[in-house]
Amino acid sequence: MTPEKHRAGRGVPRREIVGQITRGTTNTNRLRRVDRWIARHPVLRRAADPLVVDLGYGASGVTAFELEARLRAARQGVEVVGLEIDPARVARANAQLGDVRAGRTPFRPDARVAFARGGFEVPMPEAFAARRPAIIRAFNVLRQYDESDVAGAWALMCARLQPSGILVEGTCDELGRVCTWIEVGADAAPRSLTLSLRLAELESPGIAAERLPKALIHRNVPGEPVHAFLAALDAEWVRAAASAPFGPVHRWRTALDALAASDWPVQGRSRWRLGEVTVPWATVAPALPTR
Repeated sequence: MTPEKHRAGRGVPRREIVGQITRGTTNTNRLRRVDRWIARHPVLRRAADPLVVDLGYGASGVTAFELEARLRAARQGVEVVGLEIDPARVARANAQLGDVRAGRTPFRPDARVAFARGGFEVPMPEAFAARRPAIIRAFNVLRQYDESDVAGAWALMCARLQPSGILVEGTCDELGRVCTWIEVGADAAPRSLTLSLRLAELESPGIAAERLPKALIHRNVPGEPVHAFLAALDAEWVRAAASAPFGPVHRWRTALDALAASDWPVQGRSRWRLGEVTVPWATVAPALPTR
């Protein structure tokens, strides 16, 4: 991670913005899967201050508006702060916010969303200066970094969380049909890996390997736990082919039931119908030193 030093203007103290500008790829509804997962997370529902950060939202502020809309349905008082390094992206998002306020978009004019410039150091805008986020969502941000940069980025972001807060760090394809993410605690320790796949027309759950978070994407090789997990999931998906006439959801559940029967610690049973599965971090944690 390369710090970018930025002076806001004469007489304003210099602050460091940590990170690199991302490609900025953004699509409407791209992050709907992880948004719905966050909306049901106990941290959001129990937080005294439900402040959420959308870190690295990209070339458009739409993911921040969608995040607020989905979370406010689950928890009153949710506020979302979108952070980007590129000042032009912040300016565009604020222009979009003006359209939202004027009622020219599908989003509610009173959407509790703000935008500011920042990176992994997660600075809060002046109006939020005394507060810490309950949740930071950082999607498709770390893909351009080296695997050795991940722990440092996690530590910077998690240092800004509330004591019981979480970082949700992951990646997805352009349409949001293949998503994976890691839940990281405020102590910067990873807790779990979640896969979320669009089951209709799914040929193989192994497609998730292409979109694993940076901490795991280079680990899908023999001898690594995440490789063993994906191989076992693929094998059970193939064996569950006889269930295909009953629909892809039934086939997915059949495969996951078989994994559970084989002592794989698959979690999130209530969300299996959505194409999700979660496993503890210990199940997929890298076995070899960071490259």
